[in-house]
Amino acid sequence: MDVRLLGLDAPLLHALHHVIDAAADESDNYNNSSSDKNTKNTPTRTYVQDAKAMAATPADVKEYPNSYVFIVDMPGLKSGDIKVQVEDENVLIISGERQREEVGAAKYVRMERRVGKFMRKFVLPENANVDAISAVCKDGVLTVTVQKLPPPEPKKPKTIEVNIA
Repeated sequence: MDVRLLGLDAPLLHALHHVIDAAADESDNYNNSSSDKNTKNTPTRTYVQDAKAMAATPADVKEYPNSYVFIVDMPGLKSGDIKVQVEDENVLIISGERQREEVGAAKYVRMERRVGKFMRKFVLPENANVDAISAVCKDGVLTVTVQKLPPPEPKKPKTIEVNIA
């Protein structure tokens, strides 16, 4: 569980959280190579990582008369590192991953900046035009615009001519 969700964001706890995650990754690699009998009823590591990424990726959603705009913080990512996809015809998925920078001979004294996956999923409304989606990344903020479909034309009453028999 992410300690930030509990309101605890102290640097020591944050560093401890990274150490526990790294240890879990190591044990997962070891366990997956030797046997899979312990993993039948546990959530997959990928699912847990995706859930953490979604909880830690802030986003705003705005509705305009002609579009929906999703604004997502993606600090430290270049536009090539960000993926915007539509799955199942109505699920917008925004994802990316930031790696820890190699420091060479230096060692980290404090690590507070977030690394790892960034991800958000949004179920798009029925009037979203999934063929008209644009994305722009500027200064670590991704803006995805989804155009709305025009409203359906109201059905006109059909007039039937009455013939005299």
